[in-house]
Amino acid sequence: MSETNIPDTEIQANSGALERQEQTDKLIHDFAKNNSPYYVQVFGKLSEASGFRASFNFFAALFSPVWFGARGLWSWFLVFLLIESFGYIQLMRGLFGNLGQDQLERAEAIRRTLASRLEQIEEAKAAGSASLASLERATQSLQGALNDALAQAEAASADSFGLIVLGLVIVLGSKLLVAISANWALETRFTRWRSDNTLAHGLSAPRTLIAVVIFGMVAGLSALRFSRPDLVPVLLDFPTDKNIRIGIADSIKAWFDWAKTSGDDFFNSITLGVRSLLDGLEIVFVGTPWPVTILVVAILAWLSGGARVAIFTMAALAYLGVLGFWEKAMTTISLLGAAAMVSITLGIPIGIACARKPRLFMIVRPVLDFMQSMPSFVYLIPVIAFFGAGKPAAIVATLIFGSPPVIRLTVLGLQQVPHAAREAAMAFGATPAYLLFKVDLPLASRTIMAGVNQTILLSLAMVVVASLIGAKGLGEDVLEALQFASEGQGILAGLAILFCALILDRIVAGKQRN
Repeated sequence: MSETNIPDTEIQANSGALERQEQTDKLIHDFAKNNSPYYVQVFGKLSEASGFRASFNFFAALFSPVWFGARGLWSWFLVFLLIESFGYIQLMRGLFGNLGQDQLERAEAIRRTLASRLEQIEEAKAAGSASLASLERATQSLQGALNDALAQAEAASADSFGLIVLGLVIVLGSKLLVAISANWALETRFTRWRSDNTLAHGLSAPRTLIAVVIFGMVAGLSALRFSRPDLVPVLLDFPTDKNIRIGIADSIKAWFDWAKTSGDDFFNSITLGVRSLLDGLEIVFVGTPWPVTILVVAILAWLSGGARVAIFTMAALAYLGVLGFWEKAMTTISLLGAAAMVSITLGIPIGIACARKPRLFMIVRPVLDFMQSMPSFVYLIPVIAFFGAGKPAAIVATLIFGSPPVIRLTVLGLQQVPHAAREAAMAFGATPAYLLFKVDLPLASRTIMAGVNQTILLSLAMVVVASLIGAKGLGEDVLEALQFASEGQGILAGLAILFCALILDRIVAGKQRN
């Protein structure tokens, strides 16, 4: 019985393997479409080994990046497009480029200056001027510069053969890499296509046309720009009309003027509120006797982060006092405190609302992206326009710069609250308020506190920038050091700002770290 069953088992196994192979071959035909028998053979060899396995595809080498684009492998297309374009640029520069043009133009400018100096020398000789010797020395220097420029132009022109060789090496090397990697890249795409039939496959006329156009534009225009820029001057500078920019700028200025006039009461009320908050904080930090301030901050640091944080805090405060930064440091902390309090007071509720209403977050997110991406100096332009120079304007600019982290991390923390914990609370009849304050916020507290910490530190990073619009504090010393190249003063003031940041960072995040 067993002797008769073995051949039947082998036949069944061979039949199953043959059927699977036929199915795979059919899938390869459907995937490759053009020249599918070749890819059936190649994919069969490549599938026998894991990882990269080289093979040679002549058509891929011939058409290079266009082959990848026609097959829908756009990431590969982009890589080899850049490589071959660079090679064609070097090749065209070597064949048709005027490599010494820049040096020749420099030599021509020197020659004109030299001619003017020679005329001055003749006039000085005729007049018996005392400046004759200095003019002759200047002429000798110009003559040496002219000879150097001509020598450099000649040397640059002699490099054309080297550029031709370099361009050929890059282009041929790129084609070789395309030839040995094309089949492997396509086989990898085939593996992914088997589980996702929506992926691009086969040769497509529209994709081929797009790839040809992109390759022609990138490689052709780039090679033309670097080899013969005089043929198409439009490639040198983007065609524009400066009147467009002037018109738009005037429109923006007119809008700012209208907004400032129309909302004068609104902006004045914000300025008054910010100034009142700042005055209160300055009374607390600047007006309080320094021993009391040190003692209270040290106790707060000890309760928050332990004995080591308290010792570090006292040492940092001692640095501020001994070097004469005490009053300015307290002024800086008052500015920072006002901006951070407003940022946190507004940021956490906005983050809670965004976490509960995804559509609201879709609206708020681009605003946060804009606030974080805009350079900090740019904030000063509209802030000064609406609030004028001074401390309130500095606080508003700091508020805009520092608010996004607390909003984003509040949203992130609430989104990461385990759904099981919320379901359990709701199963016991938790109200929305109880669910928020007793479940969501406690579980998200670490992430929210990280956002608070980031907001405080980003606000402190605006100290130097805020000093440009009249904010007092440590930023003034750094700004003066930059203006008068006073390295020592700048380093000491920078360390003072650093210690303020570290004190706040340790106090806010102390318990989380320990």
